[in-house]
Amino acid sequence: MTDISRRKTDHLRIVTQGQGAQDRLASGFDEVRFLHRALPEIDMAAIDCSTRFLGRALDAPLLVSAMTGGPAEAERINIHIAEACAHHRIALSVGSQRIAVEQGGAGGLGASLRRRAPDIPILGNIGAVQLNYGIGVDEACRAVDMIGADALILHLNPLQEAIQTGGDRDFSALLPRIEALARALPVPLGVKEVGAGLSAPVIRRLIDAGAVILDVAGAGGTSWARVEAERGPDRLQALAAPFHDWGIPTTDALRAAAPLIGPDQVLIGSGGVRHGLDVARALRLGADLAGQAARALPAALEGTEALIAHLDDVVTQLRIAMFCTGSADLAALRRAPLLTRDAGGQWSQASGMETAGPRL
Repeated sequence: MTDISRRKTDHLRIVTQGQGAQDRLASGFDEVRFLHRALPEIDMAAIDCSTRFLGRALDAPLLVSAMTGGPAEAERINIHIAEACAHHRIALSVGSQRIAVEQGGAGGLGASLRRRAPDIPILGNIGAVQLNYGIGVDEACRAVDMIGADALILHLNPLQEAIQTGGDRDFSALLPRIEALARALPVPLGVKEVGAGLSAPVIRRLIDAGAVILDVAGAGGTSWARVEAERGPDRLQALAAPFHDWGIPTTDALRAAAPLIGPDQVLIGSGGVRHGLDVARALRLGADLAGQAARALPAALEGTEALIAHLDDVVTQLRIAMFCTGSADLAALRRAPLLTRDAGGQWSQASGMETAGPRL
């Protein structure tokens, strides 16, 4: 097993055991509170939570973000995720394809994914910093072709690379390379963080560079500083400890990003999305889709049926939130009234509430 493969295996173990969670900084979702509508005046069975993404129909505005891309168990896990996403007709974003691209193997990320999920959006994934370490347009196109991807996501992970032993830390002059790749790729380019959030200034620059999909991947879920620290000696754990809760909470990142997203871009809210109510909250704050990774991983490790059941619960919870706000569809959910908390901790109906209109 190569060092990279061993690291990926360690990542799965640490995240699955819950050792990589941020324990002090919250995503902010619990502070997003809907005004309950006791008289919803809609039939819950008739609620429509469908949408479109990358030209494909989705039954729900969900994306499963995988964290696999090299370990021996990757193929089994990715098959489970692809089959479950196809069953629910939701989007799939694969884990890093770096090993598959650099070493020529599929690493669990091959054509079988598209065969098992022929009708859903599949997003490829490579580290943005790898554009400074030899990956170029040809390699990026290979990542797209090997899974029949509808788009390619570049992940930004400066904190993880800074903590990681032997991390790739040369992020200099990266934006021009991202812009050049966006122009050359035959599919849309997206950018995501991995758990520390995208700020508004960074999103502006990425949109100007040609990024079409922006995933804020905010703080409040998995801390990759903590994950990398768990793999290392005591000195590394002490070095990383102050950064366990580093980053922009997901809800803050969404509020800042939403006004910047035009009709040609897609905003994804991920980072600490625990259940369907958090999905509803992310959409209300302006996300087009909500992404879940760590919370879906235990079910994905268990099997396809377990992940199908998990995602069924998430969708049902989203529908309950829509029902109890009188939202017959996603456009209505994005206008659902919110409560605000005053200095004394009391909740009340907000006035002059912002709305997030549909873009997909």
